[in-house]
Amino acid sequence: MGGRRRARQRRVVTGLVALGLVLATTAAGYAVTRGGLVDGLAGPRPAPSAAADDERPTATPRPQVAGPSVRARPTTPAGTTRRPARAPLPAERPRATPPPGPRLLGPGDSGAEVRELQSRLRQIAWFAGDVTDVYGSLTEQAVRGFQAKREIAVTGWVDRRTLTRLEGMTREPTADELANRSPGDAGTSAPLDGRCLTGRALCVDKTSSTLRWVVDGSVRRTVAVRFGSSYTPTREGLFHVESKSPDHVSSLYGSPMPYAMFFSRGQAVHYSSDFAARGYAGASHGCVNVRDLDGLRWIYDQVSLGDAVVVYWS
Repeated sequence: MGGRRRARQRRVVTGLVALGLVLATTAAGYAVTRGGLVDGLAGPRPAPSAAADDERPTATPRPQVAGPSVRARPTTPAGTTRRPARAPLPAERPRATPPPGPRLLGPGDSGAEVRELQSRLRQIAWFAGDVTDVYGSLTEQAVRGFQAKREIAVTGWVDRRTLTRLEGMTREPTADELANRSPGDAGTSAPLDGRCLTGRALCVDKTSSTLRWVVDGSVRRTVAVRFGSSYTPTREGLFHVESKSPDHVSSLYGSPMPYAMFFSRGQAVHYSSDFAARGYAGASHGCVNVRDLDGLRWIYDQVSLGDAVVVYWS
């Protein structure tokens, strides 16, 4: 009886041990297939953490071998047409100087026309000294300089183009100029208007194109002047100096009018840089233009408000 019981217990223990071995083997196989050990036993591997991913060595990028460079092709927006490149403009050719015309005056000529030519050249500072009837080397040199400055064929003798240009820049010479008589402080040979013989007056003579500052009939200073065009004529008559402005600027035209002495509704005697540069090729807007700056400055200092201004033809 007792022997049977012990035999049965041994069989139970043996069965339990065998069952445990079977279960352990099964579990180990399951763990191997899952790829991990848990506490030294086969079991599921825990999920990798983010930190573990960060600590993994990154793969070294493969160096790229530089190939032949490819230039990017410019793209044209859809719907537009590419314009062909504009060809460069040809260089502008310098203008050729027109050939000279027939000779009118030249070296060796003589007479009144030569005297007038020299006088006109003297007005614009191309001829110096007294005028004569002889077309000599000085006249030829003056004509050459004038022609070169105005891009006229340089010949030293006068053709129609040279004469027309010269006449446009100058005025008709006065009798004093043709006779080498300088008006200076004694005045021009043209007679004074009767209204200039008493008191203080600016006597403006349209015939001789001069302005004379006269005190009690005595001429103290004379300067050359020019006047307005036929569209803006300088008014004639007896006036008086209404106001003076040494640094005046025209409110109508924006042009400087130094040493302006107003005498008739906006018309004034004043210095003109245009008159000094272009001579009688231009005209004023009605004022009496003076090109002798020093001479006008002296006259300006003598004139007082109320002094007479006489504009006349002698």
